[in-house]
Amino acid sequence: MKIEKLVPPLTLDDSKGLSIFFIGVGSAFSKKHFQTNMLVQKGAEHLLIDCGTLCSKALQSYGSSLTAIRNVLVTHSHADHIGGLEEMALLNKYSPEPIRPRILITDEYKSILWEQSLRGGCSYSEYSNGAYMKFDDYFEQINMEEIPGTIRPMFHAKIGDLDVKTFRTRHIPGGANSWADCFYSVGILLDNEVLLTGDTQYDVKLLTWMDVHYDIKYIFHDCQLFNGGVHASYEELKRLPLSMKKRMFLCHYGDAYQKFNPEEDGFLGFVKEGHFYRIDA
Repeated sequence: MKIEKLVPPLTLDDSKGLSIFFIGVGSAFSKKHFQTNMLVQKGAEHLLIDCGTLCSKALQSYGSSLTAIRNVLVTHSHADHIGGLEEMALLNKYSPEPIRPRILITDEYKSILWEQSLRGGCSYSEYSNGAYMKFDDYFEQINMEEIPGTIRPMFHAKIGDLDVKTFRTRHIPGGANSWADCFYSVGILLDNEVLLTGDTQYDVKLLTWMDVHYDIKYIFHDCQLFNGGVHASYEELKRLPLSMKKRMFLCHYGDAYQKFNPEEDGFLGFVKEGHFYRIDA
């Protein structure tokens, strides 16, 4: 892997191999490091993973914009992950050259995302064939196919040469005993070798299963800097075996991160905002 700081502007065909650009690395309420949204690139294709309330501002600071995004996947419906999606929908719909960004999404989550989050701001923009606007007026769905025989519901799709798998995580509400008791949230596996946990509570059983069944080279894990709540905490992640920690970067962290030394505790370190993580370099 090679880690490189962006020299603006951010372009969307920057990587011949698999690369992840961290638009932000902060927790939902970070005031220093934007939100943990990522731009995955492979060859001429790109995939925006999550589009939070600060995503548009962050992209602008890198010399890009939401209107440049053509492919998106959202992990769950907290504002730091979907808060900019309405802006993306409306900007593209009412631009001089309207487009529908492609969105990788299951039918189940498509219904949740539209009915519980996007419908209020997008549905009433105008009439479409005599009815209010619908999800498909704004986005082109790339339906994800379910993978049989997995520990959790897992789904698969491709963007160009980029292989994308999602898997259900155990995020909210806190203290739930099963992923099935939690609101819809997913983590992501890229090219069967890079694991992005998304937002999740400490879930060593899931991590271990993924590590056994796939050749995981790197893990980007969300990290809460205190115990309790609905994310894996730093102290919990420290309990993971060294063989796993030495492949793990920490992201989605709070502004007090400088009090911690992840390298000393066996991790690869905290992810850096505005940097490329070039997996195939």
